[in-house]
Amino acid sequence: MFEIIIAEEFKKKFDELPKKIKKKFLRKIKIFIGNPFNPILSTEKLGPPFKETWSFRIDRNYRVIFKFVEGNKIFSLPVAIIVGFIKNKKDFFT
Repeated sequence: MFEIIIAEEFKKKFDELPKKIKKKFLRKIKIFIGNPFNPILSTEKLGPPFKETWSFRIDRNYRVIFKFVEGNKIFSLPVAIIVGFIKNKKDFFT
């Protein structure tokens, strides 16, 4: 299980997304919390210039961008910080 931290920039952009994508995100984040490498998510490490950055698929056009950070010392949980979206793999926005 993972602790999820959602960056403020992500929250702002999330509000601008189509309702359909928001619903898909909420379904996928539940899967991600249980297993960030579940095959349904198509999780992958991104190449340069996104050092130590990963993504998982919401649908064909949208991916969630995140980073793993050191676990919470109190609960010893790994932490993933959700930082942004990629749309159509050409665009990165946080």
